[in-house]
Amino acid sequence: MQYNWDWGVIFREPYQEWIISGIGWTISVSIAAWILAFSLGSIIGILRTTNNRISRRIATVYVEIFRNIPLIVQMFLWYFVFPELLPNDAGMWVKREMPMPEFTTAAVCLGLYTASRVAEQVRSGIQSIGQGQNNAGLATGLTTVQVYRYILLPVGYRIMIPPLTSEFLTIFKNSSVALTIGVLEITAQARQIEEYTFQGFEAFTTATVLYILVTSIVMILMRVVEGRVSIPGMISLGAK
Repeated sequence: MQYNWDWGVIFREPYQEWIISGIGWTISVSIAAWILAFSLGSIIGILRTTNNRISRRIATVYVEIFRNIPLIVQMFLWYFVFPELLPNDAGMWVKREMPMPEFTTAAVCLGLYTASRVAEQVRSGIQSIGQGQNNAGLATGLTTVQVYRYILLPVGYRIMIPPLTSEFLTIFKNSSVALTIGVLEITAQARQIEEYTFQGFEAFTTATVLYILVTSIVMILMRVVEGRVSIPGMISLGAK
């Protein structure tokens, strides 16, 4: 049976609006999740490099748990199981009364999952600097907090730009898992267009092109940022 191509379906209403809405939700979920992932992951990564044994162990347990459970399982746990473990009123609020429960759950789940990966990047970036700069800072009278604030983190984040860019691209692509709990991001909208029009090739090709377009823009921007903030003599993944 010959397939009837119809690329015009993507530009008809309401399908064009669905595509635009889908990419908007994909970007929104990704940005919200990244803010959580970067903030929490930085804290956990820093804790993994401190001399406090308890802090290191707590951070390590977090990383091992969230990094080793499949993302889709975590998504189901947060959306279907977690509300049931709360008191009735709190559980009902999380499931129905919380603003945009599907979106919020997806962003939190993606953020917590990716935070474990970001933490490893932060830990590696800080440890790659070497003990010499840490000792030099302490020798000049800086406290441990000041050494992290003025030496280790400013240098470490510059080294970490390529791997952190990779983590953002991963969170952008992983946002497609949010369709399993009802978030109408770009993959979900492509499936919906296929169900209504039976033009699956056109719908998913459009989604693929949009994924490639967004990730390419992010990569180009981060290459520019990396070039602007790179430190001579420090080697990063994207350095020439």
